[in-house]
Amino acid sequence: MLNFWQSESLPGEWADGFTGVYRRVATMPQAWVLPRSKQCFSLRFRRRTIKVKSEEVSEIVSPDTLRERRLPPGQSLTRKWPVLHAGSVPGIDLEHWSLRLDGLVEEPKSWTWDEFRSLPSVKVRADMHCVTRWSLLDNLWEGVLVSEVMKHVRLTPTARFVLVHAEQGWNTNLPLADFLADDCLFAWANSGNTLTPDHGWPLRLVVPRLYAWKSAKWVRGVEFLAEDAPGFWERNGYHHRGDPWAEERFW
Repeated sequence: MLNFWQSESLPGEWADGFTGVYRRVATMPQAWVLPRSKQCFSLRFRRRTIKVKSEEVSEIVSPDTLRERRLPPGQSLTRKWPVLHAGSVPGIDLEHWSLRLDGLVEEPKSWTWDEFRSLPSVKVRADMHCVTRWSLLDNLWEGVLVSEVMKHVRLTPTARFVLVHAEQGWNTNLPLADFLADDCLFAWANSGNTLTPDHGWPLRLVVPRLYAWKSAKWVRGVEFLAEDAPGFWERNGYHHRGDPWAEERFW
């Protein structure tokens, strides 16, 4: 299992005998990708040397997992994954399921479940921070990157925000830049297990660097907007952005 041990520094000096390929994502500072190979290799960070075995599916490492202090202010570590959401767990029929991107796009795009599962998949190692003050570290999400999904639509120049739509009319808002971050994905599995319904099966958005309410469960659509529009929790007093490192919990 990949582990970056709380090192805040990014890879600096490479260890002797480095035999793998480890590349930085060009469009997002401090996001790192493991290659599609089975080689074992050593990396030396500025503070530590670790052993890494890469996996078949490319693995992206969220930059927050490289911080020396992994817990944001006011958070406590949990080893279980609490279940929290407003309302009931929806019943979902995959035969009638779809994911739709619309709003300020030149042409809307939608996928059936089978079509979406056929898109290139990836794994993202990331921490999860809930506004209720628990943090679950080193989640290994599997799904489709937001950047991959965005290859299928073209935004108009005025698009600056997104409103993420989920089952039962639930929604949440995000700045476009946060939605497009390289560690954001639409996930169907966590740590090797298919998501359970109470954790968002069949699909949830994962936005690792913001509080977990922004990682909408049971996601069904993304609407691109020119102006920010508050979602369910934001209309009920939660912060519009939700950066855990700035403790953006409530307005």
